[in-house]
Amino acid sequence: MDDITICKKALDIINADAELILQLIKVQMEHLTLPHCPLYEEVLDTHIFGLSREINFAVRLGLIEEEVGKEIINSIERKLFILFEGSIIK
Repeated sequence: MDDITICKKALDIINADAELILQLIKVQMEHLTLPHCPLYEEVLDTHIFGLSREINFAVRLGLIEEEVGKEIINSIERKLFILFEGSIIK
């Protein structure tokens, strides 16, 4: 496997993990509708922390650029904000 293929695979895995976090949050919000529950927030924080460590590892290995990693985290945070905002308005 060449370097470009490995880098693309790393980015694909990180993006898939970020999408899984969003899906988990969507399901919890649809079924629990408790976005401000401390346990709910703890789970979210744990997942985001895990994703940030995964991104940091990929950056340190040179598989993705630091700016790409930051954009993934910023993007998921924006999407989560929109989800939370929508749950409050309901």
